[in-house]
This record gives sequence, C-alpha cells and structure tokens, in this order.
Amino acid sequence: MRVYTRNQGNEAMFSNRLSGWLAARNIHYGWVMAATTFLTMLATAGAMGAPGVLIGPLEKEFGWSTADISSALAVRLALFGLLGPFAAAFMNQFGIRRVVTTALLLISAGIVGSFFMTKLWHLLLFWGVIIGIGTGITALVLGATVATRWFSERRGVVVALMTVSNATGQLVFLPLMAYLTQTTGWRPALTVIVAVILGAMLLVLALMRDYPAQLGLPPYGERAVLPLPARSKTLGQLLLVPLTTLYEFSGSSTLWVLFGTFFICGLSTNGLIQTHWISICGDFNIDAVNAAGLLAMVGIFDFAGTLFAGWLSDRYDNRYLLFWFYGLRGLSLIYLSLSGFGIAQLTVFAVFYGLDWVATVPPTVKLSAERFGREKANIVFGWIFAGHQLGAATAAFGAGTLRTDYASYMPALQIAGGMCLLAALSVLFLARPRGRTVAPSAA
Repeated sequence: MRVYTRNQGNEAMFSNRLSGWLAARNIHYGWVMAATTFLTMLATAGAMGAPGVLIGPLEKEFGWSTADISSALAVRLALFGLLGPFAAAFMNQFGIRRVVTTALLLISAGIVGSFFMTKLWHLLLFWGVIIGIGTGITALVLGATVATRWFSERRGVVVALMTVSNATGQLVFLPLMAYLTQTTGWRPALTVIVAVILGAMLLVLALMRDYPAQLGLPPYGERAVLPLPARSKTLGQLLLVPLTTLYEFSGSSTLWVLFGTFFICGLSTNGLIQTHWISICGDFNIDAVNAAGLLAMVGIFDFAGTLFAGWLSDRYDNRYLLFWFYGLRGLSLIYLSLSGFGIAQLTVFAVFYGLDWVATVPPTVKLSAERFGREKANIVFGWIFAGHQLGAATAAFGAGTLRTDYASYMPALQIAGGMCLLAALSVLFLARPRGRTVAPSAA
C-alpha cells in the first residue's frame, strides 16, 4: 500500500496552488520547503539551547549539582542523535510532514511537563527522554532529507541554510531567554519557546510536502519527475531498515571516518559550548545575559561561516574543507582555555569559533550523498549524526563532571581542542571522491 497520494486534503490544495503560482514566476517549490524547514529547525533550536540557561536556575531551585543536571541533559543529546537514522526511516515511510508535526508536539509536551517537575528523574524524563526524542526527529537529518529529496543543484547551500538555523535560533532565543530567566524565571522563559514551536507546527501543516512528485515537480536542478516510492513495510521491517542499512555500509571506511569526526564535532559544539557556555563564563564572573550575548555573537558569525561553507562545498574537495574546519576549531578552543576570558580575548574567540561552529555539516552531508546515493543517504547520514550527538552527550556529561571534580572547565576545553586536531588529520584518510557511489565497497 502506498502511503503517499497526490492529493491529501486542503493543505495539498493550498500547496498545489502555491506551487503553480511560484512556477509561473520561475520559482521552484523546493525553496518553500527549505524555508519551512529552516523555520522549524530555528524553533527547535530554542529547545536545544535552553539547557545552557537552565543549569544555574535549576541548581538554585532544586539543589542539584552540575553533574546531576548534565547527566539528564546528556541523555537528551544521546537520544537526539541515536534517533536520527530511525527518524529518516519514519520520514521515508510516513512522510516528513507527519513525522515533524509529531516531533513538535512532543517537544512542546516535554517543556510544559517540566514546569511541574520536583525530582531529578522528572528532569531526565521531560528534558532527557521526551524532548530528546522530539528534537532528535527534527535534527539535521530533517535538513539533509529535505535537501536530498528536493535539490540536486545548490544542495550544499541549502544544507548550509538549514544548518545555520541552529545558530540563528541561539541568536534569537538565548539572550531573550537569559533575560527572561533572570527577570521572570525559567518557566515563563520556556513558555516563549513553546509558543514559537506551536507556530512552526502550523507552518509545517500548511506548507510542507514529502516529495517534489506530489506537486508534479522534479527536484531542483533536474528535468525528470521522480516517481513516488511505494512504502508497504510493517513496523518491524521499518525499524530494521536503519539497522540493515548500517550493516550494508558497515565495511565503508568513509562511514566510520565521518562518524568519528562528527562525534568530535558534537563533542566540541553542542555538548560543550552550547550546553556549558553560560556556566563557563559564570566561573569568570560574566553574568548570564552577557554570556548569552557572546554566544549570540558566535551565532552571527556562524550564519556567515556556514553559508560560505555550503558555497565552498559545492565547488571544492570537501575532505580538505573538513581538514581546515576541524583544525581551526581545535586551535580556537585551545586558545580559549588559555585566554583568561578578557573581553578582547572572548571577542576574538567568538569570531573565529563562530565562523566554524557548524561549517563541518555541509561538507559531511555532501560526502554522504556522493558515497551512499539519494535513496539511502539520509539514513546513512542519520547514523553519522548519531555519532555527532553521542559526542555531544559525552561532552555534556564529561565537562559537567570535570567542573564538579576540578572546579574548572579548562581541561574540557583543551581535550575538545585536541580532539578537533585529531579529526582534522582523520579526514585526510578519506578516498578522493569519484562521483556518487552507492555500493558500500566503493567507499
């Protein structure tokens, strides 16, 4: 039985009419998909970045240690990544629109549930499990899936656009959340995030479609309309798809190099800086609002850096791009640990680290699509992204533990910097691309 049909109700009629209106103006509907996905990931970035503001207030209200809170947040980051390949399989079976709508409802429910928590296991349930599942479904795998299905040309730029939504989410939400948390409390601050997420859900319901063929369109950059794939798997078969895909490509050195380097990517970004930045700055008497402002500066430069990285990934060897991106990030983290956290030093760090925050994503997605093919690229990238979030979970827990044991985050910064230098060397072992390859033995 085919899951997808050409017309699926009023929302299909609306998107069909909008597609026709845009086509008359020589605009492909893929750009509407890219914009909707951007805004969805922008909204969920608020939920992803919120724990960085919450650590201090939760310590004060409940008496939990940094290590305790970090443990629960590490579960969220781990689920955020491990669900990636399964989220890709669910999107392939049930459609992007249904899966993303369900995810946004889960995130909202998890945040609202946390308003009433009193025990540490409540934090683990709401922020670790429920929000971890919801954000895992709307993670970079969503952006990679939309880019792969809807774009053959400009794919690197599209992936970069969706990736920077995370940084823009920090830019928009973190300073506001820090201010609201200080003035009104963390619960009213999170209420803003819930409202934004529900607004994004309305856009998804109105505009998002699963395949270009549902609108009678080819992917951007192609002329032929690709047929809709038939989906008739049972739930058991569906859950096995990510595992069989992993087994199929398990002999690929490309898969494991990208998995390992993306582990280090997550370790040096989401898990360390995004989760602990405000606490790191607090150790140097920088208040939460000013610390969030510095992270917003990182977001500003990341917006430019990642878009530029997407442009470069469409034109140059992505292996060498990853070498420079990981190497420069490692040096910036080591510099930060030795800087003394003066305003001039932090500004320098924000600029250089910001330009490199998620610049590694477009080249990684491009290499995945080239080596593993259109049909399975999103599931394979889901496993690679799982490595990213396992690295983030490791840093979230490890940095919190180091801070509790040694009263300093500096060892965590230095370890992350050294790991980035190792990642820079690792990508040089990837074979030179020879066009798109789908056979696992070719990687």
